[in-house]
Amino acid sequence: MRRFLLFFTVVFVGVVFIGRLFYLQISEGKSYSIDEDNAIRKVFNYPKRGYVYDRNGTLLVANQPSYDVMVIPREVEQLDTLEFCSLLKISKADFIKTYEKAYRYSPRLPSVFLAHLSKEDYAVLSEKMRKFQGFYIQKRSLRDYQTSIGANVLGFIAEVNPKKIEENPYYKMGDLIGKQGVELSYEEELKGVKGVKYIQKDRFNRDIGPYKDKNFDISPEPGKDIHITIDAQLQEYGERLMQNKRGGIVAIEPATGEILSLISAPTYNPNLLVGRERSRNYTKLYNDTISRPLIDRGLLRMHEPGSPFKTLIALTALQEGAIDENTSITCRHGYVYGRNNRKMACHCGGGKRNLNTGIAKSCNAYFANAFRKTIEKYEDAHEAMDVWSNHMKSFGLGNFLGYDLSIGKKGNIPDGDYYDKWYPDFKWGATTIISNAIGQGEVLVTPIQLANMTAAIANKGHFYTPHIIKSIEGIEIDEKYTTKRQTSIDPQHFEPVVQGMHDVYNRGTASFLRVPGIEVCGKTGTAENFTKIDGVRTQLTDHSIFIAFAPKENPKIAMAIFVENGYYGARWAGRIASLMIEKYLKGDVTLKYMEQMVLEKSLEDEYLKPYSGEPFLINQ
Repeated sequence: MRRFLLFFTVVFVGVVFIGRLFYLQISEGKSYSIDEDNAIRKVFNYPKRGYVYDRNGTLLVANQPSYDVMVIPREVEQLDTLEFCSLLKISKADFIKTYEKAYRYSPRLPSVFLAHLSKEDYAVLSEKMRKFQGFYIQKRSLRDYQTSIGANVLGFIAEVNPKKIEENPYYKMGDLIGKQGVELSYEEELKGVKGVKYIQKDRFNRDIGPYKDKNFDISPEPGKDIHITIDAQLQEYGERLMQNKRGGIVAIEPATGEILSLISAPTYNPNLLVGRERSRNYTKLYNDTISRPLIDRGLLRMHEPGSPFKTLIALTALQEGAIDENTSITCRHGYVYGRNNRKMACHCGGGKRNLNTGIAKSCNAYFANAFRKTIEKYEDAHEAMDVWSNHMKSFGLGNFLGYDLSIGKKGNIPDGDYYDKWYPDFKWGATTIISNAIGQGEVLVTPIQLANMTAAIANKGHFYTPHIIKSIEGIEIDEKYTTKRQTSIDPQHFEPVVQGMHDVYNRGTASFLRVPGIEVCGKTGTAENFTKIDGVRTQLTDHSIFIAFAPKENPKIAMAIFVENGYYGARWAGRIASLMIEKYLKGDVTLKYMEQMVLEKSLEDEYLKPYSGEPFLINQ
């Protein structure tokens, strides 16, 4: 029995060992991962980011080589810190701070120690990198803006933040990601896919060559090139016209919804946000709380629409049968309403007004009457405002339009519930909210919403969701940008309104802005402008607003212009509209005197200047 005891003991121990190995390797063990092998160094090979072209094929954004100093903290050995800092042109304090940040991120994973070395610094440092164990140089590409325009459209790229790294494991510390504009909206298409190289290390932690003859290496996939809808020449021209002014311009092609220009002023050169100076320059732009160049005024600036809104007041009144194109009133330099005989002033000149002359001369009294008839058609003001609100919203107002840019505001279109909350103990009616009739009530819009509204009028009742993408290499664009969206207004009601807008140029408030050889339809507008100075509500110079489309038949461009502190609508916004329309449709400008006037005009002195009291502001 004893002679079998040793045999059974050996067998038992063997079974225990085999069982334990099975448990560790099969049941509970993890499969081998090359990414976790300490004897192999993983180096990312960053792809070429996709190029960006304008609608005509002009290259706007390319790439340029950049070099980052990477660090793997646990592999760092004793080094001459002063020499290393001297080569990198940083202080010892910066060295310690950056190293500790990298160590907190991960002792064993690489992270960016210093980004965006110049070619000259790279050449000097690369010769001495062997002296600094744990550090290596990684090549990647930075953006190379081939233009100085369209910073708000193009956006920029910057280092990914920790939150994004948590959300998306593709990104690692030090990776670059699109921020704002097209770079953000089309990050997935532009970024491409990173490649990987595996480097074998020896027992002294030294690189000895590619792992397994590069059989496990993965080549990078370049990002896709995109064409955007912006016309670079029109964008550049609009930005020049808006120099020394503040405001936003949005131009849309009515037949497609493609954004032809998206201008925000003041702006900045996109090349400021590239390279090692990016962070410092961004901080300067961000802290400029006066000019606020990082705010896209075409997408984010909410304001009262002023008189351009009268076009929708007319269309809604026509649709609801409150008026027809022959309905007329007598304007006595204003509109009297309410129990206390309040008066809304009007500077159209007075006299008999119908729909056409009401639009052409921008008669406040006419549209106050049309609005009141629309609301009072219904016994219940709450119901009437819901109907009215739905008509407005069908033009894309009061909501996000669904465009493919990353920022925006929905504006405000009030309805019955809105005024019930506003006047909880008061029976409100049409005269309570009559200022909506001239675009100076509770309605708020953004320039892109005004431009889209104008495109819908130009199309006589439909529009396409505004968008910045024209084509993506190898990919179809989202079908929502090619789907027609119908307004709630019947097509036959648009003709008299379009004719009225045409007569704004022929014999109305913009008659001195006519463009030779082009039939332009437009509408002037002014919005009151208040701010607080030393705690006192102070009226400043009014904002200048203008909407227009051209030609009248088969329109090619629809636009909205908003110039802060620009006086009445035709004064600056109207001039800019005429110039940009001629530039886009003809390729050149014949209105040289007007062009010179706008280019040379600065409104910088107007900002935070009290109201000048210049006449004829409400209607214009």
